[in-house]
Amino acid sequence: MQARVKRPKPDPTSPAPAGEVARSAGEGSENRRPSPQPSPAVAGEGAGTTDAGEVEIRAVRKAAYALLAGRDFSRHELVTRLLRKGHRRELVEAAVEALVQQGLLREARYAGQFVTQNAGRGRGPVRIPMGLREKGVAAEAIDQALDEAETDWVAAAREARRRKFGLSPPADHRERAKQARFLQYRGFSSEQIRAALGPGEDGPDHDDHHDQP
Repeated sequence: MQARVKRPKPDPTSPAPAGEVARSAGEGSENRRPSPQPSPAVAGEGAGTTDAGEVEIRAVRKAAYALLAGRDFSRHELVTRLLRKGHRRELVEAAVEALVQQGLLREARYAGQFVTQNAGRGRGPVRIPMGLREKGVAAEAIDQALDEAETDWVAAAREARRRKFGLSPPADHRERAKQARFLQYRGFSSEQIRAALGPGEDGPDHDDHHDQP
């Protein structure tokens, strides 16, 4: 009967053989999943640029909506106001075009309101189109607004004269010429001025040649 040889127990404090360390490391690497890496679209500069662009687009739209909430604008006027706020032109043009397509920006409506408001302020049909052209409104929209305006221009000229000079008619040729020039400056035609001033031998054109301001 042979005596069994007792093998010494491994000492946990002693280093493991090099082969076993390498084999253990290899088995662990096969079972581990690689940690996820951020994609270039998220971590790179492109994502930051896209995010900044979206923020600016939203800022342009918000600014446009805020302006239109107060009153109507012509297309040219709205673009100018947005550019003054520091937004890029290409983003402004795109945002304004979207408003036109949505029916939120209508130059015909703006022109009609402009005519009505300025007629109420004593301006005539000669001067009002000049103001619309300065706002960048197209000629077709201006003509349409004037044609559709429910304004009695003679009555408007009479009211403008009354506000400035009172109810009494012109006392003499010089006073008549003075009032005629005032109405011409306000944008009324010669025919409208003659009707507003009432009967008289001197029309506004004749008075302008003989009486200077």
